[in-house]
Amino acid sequence: MEKTKKYILSENQIPEQWYNIQADMPNAMLPPLHPGTKQPIGPADLAPLFPMELIKQEVSKERWIDIPEEVRDVYKLWRPSPLFRATNFEKLLDTPAKIYYKYEGVSPAGSHKPNTAVPQAYYNKMEGVKKIATETGAGQWGSALSFACNHFGIDLEVYMVKVSYEQKPYRKFMMNTWGANVYSSPTNRTESGRKVLADDPNSPGSLGIAISEAVERAATSTDTKYSLGSVLNHVLMHQTVIGLESIKQMELAGDFPDIVIGCFGGGSNFAGISFPFLGLNFREGKKVRCIAAEPSSCPKLTKGEFRYDFGDTVGLTPLIPMYTLGHTFMPAPIHAGGLRYHGAGAIVSQLLKDKLIEAQSFHQIECFDAGVKFARSEGIIPAPESNHAIACAVKEALKAKAEGTPKTILFNLSGHGNFDMSAYDAYFSGKLVEHHLTEQELHADLEMLETPVIA
Repeated sequence: MEKTKKYILSENQIPEQWYNIQADMPNAMLPPLHPGTKQPIGPADLAPLFPMELIKQEVSKERWIDIPEEVRDVYKLWRPSPLFRATNFEKLLDTPAKIYYKYEGVSPAGSHKPNTAVPQAYYNKMEGVKKIATETGAGQWGSALSFACNHFGIDLEVYMVKVSYEQKPYRKFMMNTWGANVYSSPTNRTESGRKVLADDPNSPGSLGIAISEAVERAATSTDTKYSLGSVLNHVLMHQTVIGLESIKQMELAGDFPDIVIGCFGGGSNFAGISFPFLGLNFREGKKVRCIAAEPSSCPKLTKGEFRYDFGDTVGLTPLIPMYTLGHTFMPAPIHAGGLRYHGAGAIVSQLLKDKLIEAQSFHQIECFDAGVKFARSEGIIPAPESNHAIACAVKEALKAKAEGTPKTILFNLSGHGNFDMSAYDAYFSGKLVEHHLTEQELHADLEMLETPVIA
């Protein structure tokens, strides 16, 4: 196998600041609304859930936010993460396109999630927080926050979506190793969980349900805060270390992407790879296409509606202006558990509404087809979530071949699939199920929303 070129930044080139895209967006987001009063929320409304420094970051319009040295010291365990050119994958596809990937699977938790888990744990520690409650889909966020909370001496309670809890036991064991208590969601530990189980005792769970449980635990406990792994503004901002490093690494490679791709659940890894490049589009007139790759079985960006909706299933969170399938939508139990979320972050939603980014959807089997081809040519077994970005890269590379137009493609390989082998076993044994939504299934939950579509 031909050796793949590898470009790594030196230690002192780890970003010193996060990039806040809110400073450069042509149109500001609509404000989140209080779930009770339906009025714009303020810092006091968020204080029971988050430390004040994260609340400040959530509403900040400053372009650059300093990364604390204590956070950068932890980042040094794996940052800067490597950027590779996938020359063998290019040959397999017989494409004139150049394909690069930023590999976030080198982190202790095996994904991009520690980029925000570490600062969130740090800011909670600085405010004297002793315990955090959170949710996790495929287990990558729960693993990352377990690692971060262990580092800063904070107790952690994780509500893991039931279908992933059963499919991915080794992620649970990772969390346990770092000291977290993990529960299969929905549970009988919360009113939210009991409500779901009363309606469906066999519920496979969803991120929306798990969020409801974690938020309830934090809101009803004086010693517990809440932490979210995607969707919110400060979470997306923390992830921009990915794109900021990528810009420098592409310079070292003597190249620059025409297309930037990230898989999409709530928005964190897509934002991490794409927002710094979008910033160059806004400030310098670059023309980078940024594509969010989502599952066809949970297509909020490609088939959802832009309206105010809850971030959780039960309705405990603020109402967020988002592309959504409805907060009661129950995604099919695909193996890409981290993408099984009904809505999208407010920033990403506004960018899509303004046609500044694109979205494409992919079926589960075509994503595994692409992931296996990538693994056999590049050696890394991708996480099922990351396979969506690979499938999108394949589509764009073959399009470049058909059109005879060389393109440079960069995608975020957001995590490895070493703990997802049951999914690959299902793929190779022909047991991987394809899920096709009917129009009725797509619109049933949206019809129950009381908020109008945002023009």
